[in-house]
Amino acid sequence: MININKVKTYSIKARKSKVGLGNFAQAPLPGRSFLGFYNSLPNILKASDLRALADSIVKAHKKKRSVIFMGGAHVIKCGLNPVLIELCKRKIITCIALNGAGVIHDFELAFQGKTSEDVGEALKYGKFGMGKEPAEFINNAVKEGASEGLGLGYSVARKFAGPGLRYKNLSLLYNAYKYEIPVCVHVAIGTDIIHQHPSFNAALTAEGSLRDFYALVESIRNINNGGVVLNFGSAVIMPEVFLKALNLARNLGFPVKDFVTANFDMIHHYRPFQNLVSRPVLAGGKGYYIIGHHEIMLPLLAQAVIEKI
Repeated sequence: MININKVKTYSIKARKSKVGLGNFAQAPLPGRSFLGFYNSLPNILKASDLRALADSIVKAHKKKRSVIFMGGAHVIKCGLNPVLIELCKRKIITCIALNGAGVIHDFELAFQGKTSEDVGEALKYGKFGMGKEPAEFINNAVKEGASEGLGLGYSVARKFAGPGLRYKNLSLLYNAYKYEIPVCVHVAIGTDIIHQHPSFNAALTAEGSLRDFYALVESIRNINNGGVVLNFGSAVIMPEVFLKALNLARNLGFPVKDFVTANFDMIHHYRPFQNLVSRPVLAGGKGYYIIGHHEIMLPLLAQAVIEKI
C-alpha cells in the first residue's frame, strides 16, 4: 500500500515560476489614454505577442522593410477600411494582398456606402450576387487593365480613381492607388459573385491575377531581415499564395529570412498556421497566431503601431 506520509516536498521558492508580479495587468482607471491602456495589459501570452508584433511593425517601418497586409473580405465587411487607409497614408503598410471578394465589397462601399448581401435570402431565388453594378464595373475594369498589361489590383484601383463612385474615399483600393501602395488580388475562379455574369472574362482575370502574384513576390523580397507579413481572416487563399510566392522568391536566389509573420482569425486554422506562422520562418524569423475578432484586433494593433511611431 502507498504511505502518503512518505511524500517528498520542496520549497516553491526554489522552483521556477512562469508568472510574476512583473507580468501582471494594471487595474483599469477612468480617463486613461490608449497608450496607458496598452501598457496596462499583462505581459504574458497573447498580450505579450501583440506587443512584440507591434514593435516588429514599427522596426520594419523605420528600416524601410516591407509590411505586407493580406486579408479576406470579412475585414472590409467589418468596416475596417478607415483603419487600413490610415496605415496606407502613413506608409506603414507597403503592400496589400486580397482575395477576389475583397474587391467586390470594396466596390460596393465606394459605389453606395454599404455592403454585405443577405446571402441566405437571395439564394432562395437565385438572386445571390446578381447585382449588375459590381460585375459590370469590376469585370470591365479588369478587361481594360489586363489588356494593357496591368495587374488585376491596379486595373481596378485605377478605375476606382475615375468618376462615378460617390463614396470612393471609403475604398481601400482607391486610397491604395492614391498613396501608391500596390494592391495584389488573387482570384480563385468560381469563388466570386462576379464570375456568374456574362461580362466575366476568365482569361484576362487569370492573367491580371498572375501579374499580381509576381508583384507580391517583388514585395516579399523586401521582407528579408526585418519585414512583417500580416494575414487577417483569409483561411486558405492568402496562406497558399504567400507560401508559393515566398518559395519563388527564394528559388530565384533572393535571401528572404529573419522576418515576422502573424495570423489573426476568430478560430485556429491548420493552413494559416502551417503556411504563414510555422513553415516560412523555419529559416529564421518569428511567427504569431492571435485569436480574436477583426473589428477589435485590427484597430488595437494599428493604434499601438501608430502610437509607437
